[in-house]
Amino acid sequence: MYAIPLGDDGAELRPLETWHAEEFLAHLERGREFITEHIPFGAKATDVESAREILQSYADRHAADSGFLHGLWLDGELVGGLLYRVFDAATGVCEIGCWLEPAATGRGLVTRGARVLIDWAFDERGMHRVEWHASSANTPSVNAARRLGMMREGVLRESFPYRGARQDMEVWAVLAPEWRAAREARARAAHKDH
Repeated sequence: MYAIPLGDDGAELRPLETWHAEEFLAHLERGREFITEHIPFGAKATDVESAREILQSYADRHAADSGFLHGLWLDGELVGGLLYRVFDAATGVCEIGCWLEPAATGRGLVTRGARVLIDWAFDERGMHRVEWHASSANTPSVNAARRLGMMREGVLRESFPYRGARQDMEVWAVLAPEWRAAREARARAAHKDH
């Protein structure tokens, strides 16, 4: 399959598919407490079969053009990923999300990988709006949305029950024209630096 380099530090974005079930489970085991602190993603993957079921559910969504998974690899090891939890080509609206194991944080992997996937959504698929939903308590996720240039549009107060408490969910988004303008500004700034 393909792998998209995310810089010169050995980071790559690749499709995360059913045949990665063992690697996916090992990654979740390394980071389970951290990954599931704010989101239930991967919590039901407790053995290879249940890990495969999660990956298969996204393979089915990918086949239906309604969602998909990409993994983040660092030096050949799966350390996290990005997903389109919702992908609705008819309305031009999708929701991107992420997860990482603790050892992979602070390297900009989510920002770099998300930029690739958001470029694809806007440029290749003609999407108009990319959303990012995060618990207000999930500071790293909120900061990632901010780094991606998204605008916080609102807070859904106590809308997500998780681990015995109701979470406030923030909705962040970027529109295609905003994304393209910011991308051009980044390119101009990078050109000036050279």
